[in-house]
Amino acid sequence: MKLLNKLPQSNPNLHVELIDNGWIPMKEPKNLRSAILLSIPLMMIASMISIGVINIFSSISLNDFGFSEGAIIITINFSIILWLVLLMIIHELLHLMFIPNFMKSKKTFVGLTLFGAFVITEEEILKSRYIFITVAPFIILSIILPLILSVVGLLTTTLKFLVILNAMGSSVDLLNLLLIMKQVPNNATLTCNGPNTYWKKDQTEQIG
Repeated sequence: MKLLNKLPQSNPNLHVELIDNGWIPMKEPKNLRSAILLSIPLMMIASMISIGVINIFSSISLNDFGFSEGAIIITINFSIILWLVLLMIIHELLHLMFIPNFMKSKKTFVGLTLFGAFVITEEEILKSRYIFITVAPFIILSIILPLILSVVGLLTTTLKFLVILNAMGSSVDLLNLLLIMKQVPNNATLTCNGPNTYWKKDQTEQIG
């Protein structure tokens, strides 16, 4: 695992090597801005799913977040900023911890930029495992966690806000999930070259 202070770039030589070895580039948004724009509908869907989960055992309303008739009251304090930073770190750690042998990997990169934290791995990972890595933060933080906290009575307004925010922030992950499900066949393997993703079908399946 390597620590970086900026997103790794695509390596043209590695791209040629991957193509020569039968890897197929996925059709993906060209940059993060495009990915965010395309994921806006998923942002809304993910937040609604999270709100629905919260409503199973708890309650949630716009008044909880400073919205009332004829007025919007927004209070930002230092503790909220700390919570947001912690949420971002935990979100990325959940991606990281499910990457096989991430501690020993020389092809896994983590970092923190002005635009947020990131985790990228160039390890070869089976599609099923890759999908789990992609959606783990959304499933754990925005579905499982609020259920547990609601049952034990610890789901505060601040935590509800963070749970929903994580769901919204998972929209790009969910976009990646849809792209993988649509383009990559079952039993395939995925890898990355910087921000670009490639896949290759299982060789034994091709021979058969």
